[in-house]
Amino acid sequence: MAARLILVSNRVSVPGAEGQRAGGLTVAIQAAQKLRDSIWVGWSGKVSEADVPPPATLVEHQHRSFALLDLLANDFEEYYNGFANRVLWPILHYRVDLAEFSAVELSGYLRVNRHFAAEIARFLQPDDVVWVHDYHLLTLAARLRALKFDNLTGFFLHIPCPPPDILQALPQHMETIGALIHYDLVGVQTERDAENLGQYFETALGATRRGNGVYECGGRRVQVRAFPVGIAARVYARAARAAVRSPVATKLRTSLEGKQLILGVDRLDYTKGIPLRLQAFGQFLDDNEAWTDTVTLLQLTPRSRCTVPEYADLEREVCTLVGQINGMHAEPNWTPIRYVNKSFSRFVLAGIYRMARIGLVTPLRDGMNLVAKEYVAAQDPADPGVLILSQFAGAAERMHGALIVNPHEPAAVAKALAQALNMSLSERIARWRPMFDEVTTNDIDGWAGDFLASLAETRPSGNWLGEGFWRLFAARV
Repeated sequence: MAARLILVSNRVSVPGAEGQRAGGLTVAIQAAQKLRDSIWVGWSGKVSEADVPPPATLVEHQHRSFALLDLLANDFEEYYNGFANRVLWPILHYRVDLAEFSAVELSGYLRVNRHFAAEIARFLQPDDVVWVHDYHLLTLAARLRALKFDNLTGFFLHIPCPPPDILQALPQHMETIGALIHYDLVGVQTERDAENLGQYFETALGATRRGNGVYECGGRRVQVRAFPVGIAARVYARAARAAVRSPVATKLRTSLEGKQLILGVDRLDYTKGIPLRLQAFGQFLDDNEAWTDTVTLLQLTPRSRCTVPEYADLEREVCTLVGQINGMHAEPNWTPIRYVNKSFSRFVLAGIYRMARIGLVTPLRDGMNLVAKEYVAAQDPADPGVLILSQFAGAAERMHGALIVNPHEPAAVAKALAQALNMSLSERIARWRPMFDEVTTNDIDGWAGDFLASLAETRPSGNWLGEGFWRLFAARV
């Protein structure tokens, strides 16, 4: 039997399931599913009332396999709402000040990681390859090693990796961040992230660097590499051409009455810099009266993690700023900011991206930020918009045609808005073309193939991928 790929993430997205939307991580895992027979393992989204976690439920859908795990109520609170999202999330986004560490929640996090490992152990075969995704499951390889499984195991961190001094601010960091040493390959979004994690291995674990991102510690050898995650860019470009005629896009175009559209698309999260973005737009209106009644900022911001106090505080701050700026600058027939908390499908978003003269992507810190890549992919080649991009988004490492800004400087972002709105067509095309080439050349399928090929090379004698995969990968590169 050919070796299978065991994909593991906090949440599983079964195609067609009610309420499921294809986010960036889902699209990434679906790209990996194309390459090999696989089982995608993760939380079902259900909280069980049982005394002990029920065994995983195996589901087959469209010739793909899923293993769904329910969580107990206290596991959900301690592992997910607690340690993952109130400790790891802020620290990995450089916000040590927002982390609220609790030994009880760390215990819950480690317990759920053990539960995932135990459930995977029920069906894991010796030749299976395991690919774990994101910060919820940092210790999974260590747990599998403790159960005497030595399968080829990779990890990809979809969010940023800060420098060692920030990582070591996490209490008992050796139990979580340090556990990454048990993987064969750890992938991160940018070269800066790779350097940060490597330095952590050296300073905190005493690892020895062997070159080419390889680190040795305690008899283990792990490679750390940057794999900038991509999108299905050509598919998205085709979707945008069709979606611009969708009912939502048509109604939006009619309501704008010829005004230029500035677009922001973000979850409601303190890492996204939405308050500073609004302040920058307000500054732009203050400084550029000629644009009064001719430009509109549409901020699409689905709510997230509403039970976490920091997010409730953020929502109040954003709503207050929107009210203040609209109150100061609005005319009877014009509202400068449209603030929308609804979620939209990727198809509908593609049409809205294509209509926007400016994509305003200004997170305070982001692993990659696929909104930037989706915006570029969706543009009309004959009349593309301008991407304004935070220097702290991973995408800035390669999106050289964007106007790169510091989101902490609203006045500078306001100047970038004026520059973008006044930019000639020839300059817009010249800036857009290399970015489009980047997102189409380094797309999501190439990303998945590159990671798995690199993982196989960490133990070259295994050659688990087989000739079929190597032919497919060679054809892509």
